[in-house]
Amino acid sequence: MPGASGVNVEPSCKALCRTLVSQNGLQRETADISQSVLYTSLMGLLLVADNEKEQLTLGVGRVGLRNIGNTCFLNAVVQCLSHTRGLRDYCLLKSYKQEKFSKEDAKLMEAFSQVLSGLWDVNDGNTVNPRQFYSIFKEAVPYFSGYSQQDAQEFLRFLLDKLHTEINRRPYVRRTGKDPEQKISEEAAAMWKKHLERDDSRIVDLFSGQLRSSLHCSVCSHYSNTFDVFCDLSLPIPKKSSSGEVTLRQCLDLFSQEEKLDKENSPMCERCNRHTECTKRLSIQRFPQVIVIHLNRFTMSRWSISKSTTYVSFPLTNLDLGPYGPLDCGPVLYDLYAICNHAGTVNMGHYTACCSDESGWCFYNDSSVTAVSENQLQTNQAYVLFYQRSNSTTTTTVRK
Repeated sequence: MPGASGVNVEPSCKALCRTLVSQNGLQRETADISQSVLYTSLMGLLLVADNEKEQLTLGVGRVGLRNIGNTCFLNAVVQCLSHTRGLRDYCLLKSYKQEKFSKEDAKLMEAFSQVLSGLWDVNDGNTVNPRQFYSIFKEAVPYFSGYSQQDAQEFLRFLLDKLHTEINRRPYVRRTGKDPEQKISEEAAAMWKKHLERDDSRIVDLFSGQLRSSLHCSVCSHYSNTFDVFCDLSLPIPKKSSSGEVTLRQCLDLFSQEEKLDKENSPMCERCNRHTECTKRLSIQRFPQVIVIHLNRFTMSRWSISKSTTYVSFPLTNLDLGPYGPLDCGPVLYDLYAICNHAGTVNMGHYTACCSDESGWCFYNDSSVTAVSENQLQTNQAYVLFYQRSNSTTTTTVRK
């Protein structure tokens, strides 16, 4: 079947074994058997589980979503997430039922997975109605109630956050302060470990990265670093060049360029113990498997919101984010697989999506689905870009 594919999954016993090993679920003082016997038993179960992998059969996936009242923003984002393979397969196989430890009911994840099941049904062809999913989402985020126009990027952030909350593998763990004597890489790794002790889910596995904000005091030359988790990069769009277009690299350069802060706008210098003039620079400390790039087309002034229609060109393959990461990190390559577009104005606009599958690219306009060529993807309507890392199959994580 065209577009059909198979995906392996860990059965429940394998997931349980790995949970016990990774979390040290059985403590020495309470265990009735030795650690060596326990380890041998668990590894035996893992070997058996390797031979019991189930197969996931997919349809073509070229199915539209019904607009149920100004919900084009939802439809476009869901189509992009539907083509995020690591999330799609996780949902269709309902893997969250095997690993979730959160006390939250996974109502939204269930509804979201049901939508994806409709989109990737082998007997596809009918338009999927996302009404139940949207109803549950609005219960969780009342801000999206009603029929007014919503922002796709805001919806994406809220959706990923709520899905993560429902399938979080970790209970709450109190955070501790940082060690000022740590090296940058060690400090970043320690902060990431603390993050995973509290927030650890398939959403984090795929979408979460780590930003480094470096401050350089102009008085004492002291460097200080803070590390923040991100699920998307919101990039400013520079003014048009003489050719009338801007590249994605120019947006990234503007995002990461050094910024001067005066005393009134700077944080406290750790060494001077007072507010001083300093410079600030942002870089990517830890790269996610999927990087979501938001082109910030909407800017707010005191009285109004305006939209930029600047044409931003972007690579379809081999986007190298290495220059925006730690020194000497080497090439960090990503391939584009989905685009969320916005046409129109601030007050009257429409969202669509372009997504890549095994047969090429498709244009998703609510219930309408049509094939498109690669040379039709680059427009001044591109709003959110979805890239999958191509030169690394996994992202190294620090676990407890």
